[in-house]
Amino acid sequence: MKGSATTLKGLKRPDLLQKCAYVNGAWLSKVETISVVDPATGEELAQVAACEISDVDTAVNVARSAFQRWRDVLPSVRGEYLRKWAAGMRENAEDLAAIMTAEQGKPLAEARGEISYAASFLDWFAAEGERAYGETIPGHLTGSRLSVQVQPVGVTVAITPWNFPSAMITRKAGAALAAGCTMIVKPAPETPLSALALARLAEDAGVPAGVFQVITGDAAPLAKRLLDHSDVRAFSFTGSTEVGRILLEQSAKTLKKASLELGGNAPFIIFDDAPLETAVAGCMAAKFATSGQDCLAANRIYVQRGSYQRFVEEFAKATSKLKVGHGFEPGVDIGPMTKPSVAEKCRRQVSEALCAGARIVVGGQDSPLGGNFVTPTVLADVTDDMLIAKEETFGPVAAVLPFDNEAEVLARANNSEMGLAAYVYTRDLNRVMRLTDQLEYGMVAVNTPKFTGAPIPFGGWKQSGLGREGSRHGLAEYLEPKYVCIGNILD
Repeated sequence: MKGSATTLKGLKRPDLLQKCAYVNGAWLSKVETISVVDPATGEELAQVAACEISDVDTAVNVARSAFQRWRDVLPSVRGEYLRKWAAGMRENAEDLAAIMTAEQGKPLAEARGEISYAASFLDWFAAEGERAYGETIPGHLTGSRLSVQVQPVGVTVAITPWNFPSAMITRKAGAALAAGCTMIVKPAPETPLSALALARLAEDAGVPAGVFQVITGDAAPLAKRLLDHSDVRAFSFTGSTEVGRILLEQSAKTLKKASLELGGNAPFIIFDDAPLETAVAGCMAAKFATSGQDCLAANRIYVQRGSYQRFVEEFAKATSKLKVGHGFEPGVDIGPMTKPSVAEKCRRQVSEALCAGARIVVGGQDSPLGGNFVTPTVLADVTDDMLIAKEETFGPVAAVLPFDNEAEVLARANNSEMGLAAYVYTRDLNRVMRLTDQLEYGMVAVNTPKFTGAPIPFGGWKQSGLGREGSRHGLAEYLEPKYVCIGNILD
């Protein structure tokens, strides 16, 4: 299997393949490095700087100084920087997509889609930053004028995941910079190259030194140091619920604002009245995008009894047509799992489900490609007590469960500590109204697998997170309200 290193040598902009951290507008090399590998082949792509605790301290101090200047830049001017940054991403989309596929593994077509998606956040927040309105309060004190203004919170931190290595940065940084904050990004150690490429384009766009910085290296000690700093006023994290709990506990010592987008266990509910072909197509898109490595992925596919057998057959037939391979190969639908632990989790869940009475309809066998590759698999007759129904799978393994009626499936869908996203397929408008009211999830998609984008408030309930990203609510994560009471002018 051909690796990615050769492809990266052919980048039109070789300077986008950075191996140094980006601190105070300069590229920082280190003696110690971390290895970045192609998850499809294990081939080493780069040795990237492994920052030390002292580098974190430098970045925070620089960000604090830069904030004093950046907060006073007009919102429209901050927006111009963001638009230039987005334009640079679009001009270099092919190179950015190649870097992403090489280090993350997703098919090249999906990587291109993510670059477009990522750039959209910069454009959207460039405009939204000019609409950070305050309010005037009708007075309850004679002769006084009451108002609320919103101001940037200060130095912020983004700790980003490996499954969307560009979009999760711009969704956070676009909001922070538009609000007048500075941001330090700590990318996942598996995918630092995408983050550094974005830093190079931010530099091209003229974003002032210290406003946007990228620290690379071992995640745990660097993140802890960032969260220990009292000068860091807010942080945003996308990743597992387990790690989110740890970071929230660490940040509690300095009472930081926290925005957490954590795990999911999305129910995908299909009623008998839903058109079967539409439901199958929607479920395929919701389950297998990003090779299943998506917190929004359909994890528990509930199908009403009358359509259950036909759905299983048609869904399995569509799944069997998915092409597995290296992300640079033409026509590939499913790339490698980015981490060996993710592939192993998929295999463990399949094995446990089979022992507990589920049956394989398609897939299940070890991939002939070996390594981090997982064969797209459909398991039928899954029950709620099986591991694959209780845990987030995060891979191309689909669990299908039958149900009989609306009340039953609602209770089963809500019986999870997670509450990120849910999907409903039905023609019944009354049912739509009931379920969208009663499903305990931060986002509900009806008759569509696609619902994300810059204007929407992305986030979950329960242990799927805190706060929202995207939309005006995402901008508010980086703003603090300040109440002002002006009394009578003194003589």
